[in-house]
Amino acid sequence: MGIGQDDKLMTDASASIAQGDLQDQKVRGYHSPLGVTRTQSATLRGVRLQSGFTFDEIEVAYQTLGTLSAKRDNAILVCHALSGTAHVAGLHPRTGRPGWWDFHVGPGKAIDTDKFFVICSNVLGGCDGTTGPMSPRPGGGKPYGMDFPEITVGDMVSVQAKLMEHLGIPRLFAAIGGSMGGMQALAWAVQFPERVRVCVPIATCSSHNAMQIAFNEIGRHAIITDPNWNDGNYTPDHGPKHGLAVARMVGHVTYLSEYAMTRKFGRTLQPPVSADAAGAGPFSVGSYLHHQGESFVSRFDPNSYICLTKALDQFDLFGGRPPEEVLRNVIARFLVVSFASDWLYPPAQSRELVRQLKRARVAATYINLETLYGHDSFLIENPEFAQVVRHYLEHEHRQAGLKEAGAGP
Repeated sequence: MGIGQDDKLMTDASASIAQGDLQDQKVRGYHSPLGVTRTQSATLRGVRLQSGFTFDEIEVAYQTLGTLSAKRDNAILVCHALSGTAHVAGLHPRTGRPGWWDFHVGPGKAIDTDKFFVICSNVLGGCDGTTGPMSPRPGGGKPYGMDFPEITVGDMVSVQAKLMEHLGIPRLFAAIGGSMGGMQALAWAVQFPERVRVCVPIATCSSHNAMQIAFNEIGRHAIITDPNWNDGNYTPDHGPKHGLAVARMVGHVTYLSEYAMTRKFGRTLQPPVSADAAGAGPFSVGSYLHHQGESFVSRFDPNSYICLTKALDQFDLFGGRPPEEVLRNVIARFLVVSFASDWLYPPAQSRELVRQLKRARVAATYINLETLYGHDSFLIENPEFAQVVRHYLEHEHRQAGLKEAGAGP
């Protein structure tokens, strides 16, 4: 698909170029057809990690939308990216902010809640309701901090699988996600081949390259060299906020594209008072990045950032084994999506993944969209992307012969 109407990719309701801007809108005239939505919590017991560490129990925050069919065969698991949460769509009951994928999840949208039962859970190691470094140790002790066990993307998926068992869902219609969420979707297809029909990895890869690891290393280093780091034993009110803000600023640049940065900021100057107040220098792009860093600090835990970025860097779908061997038992059908302007997870990585899938005789469709907004192209209102996902899921829905949610036997 071509660039086409690139200037129309974003409406007045989403006049931002990235997820952070959307989250800062609060309501401001934005209305979700889902209205106010809430998250729930489940207690899962006996969670064993790939490292061998076992949690006696963990808490998992999750959200469900739509109606589970009588045969329990229309469930779609949406896997969030690094900074995402379980609040995938609808308006938050406390803040009024739309969910991070509200553009694409809801009635008649790309992931149609009139057809599908959507689940999104905060990942293990996160900081929005699921057990992570901020959680108290068993017995009500101090938070784990840096003593939180090392986790992997595979561990995140194993927890999601236990959550599906808790919800009574034997098999997913689809696992879908972008970036870190795409890695989870891939891990689902490999770890639980009999339990997922469709896999949709978006703007992701089978393993990080040196550049991707390098950016994460810079972010972690910014955190641990903050004067308030205290070996990870900080308090919420006195933590390495500056280091986390810098990590977010660096990361946020990689989520955008040169086109998006130039179109939004160029060399626009800030008023002198604003520049001095923000400590960002004279350019508006600096003020924007400072704002993104400060906003992130208010909702994310530095130890979680370290925990999750390490899991990202260590993810390797094939683990040094021949791809054909790893993919031998995979039965899911794949839609792989990349974006031409994404320089953090470039299309070449998606193309290589598709080649590996096809060599293993796994059904795979590949789309590289020439949208201009970089890695975050899957988070903004993007009609081309929405159309691709909607049509693919509808096609697979018809192929599976599924009835509409709530329909009779």
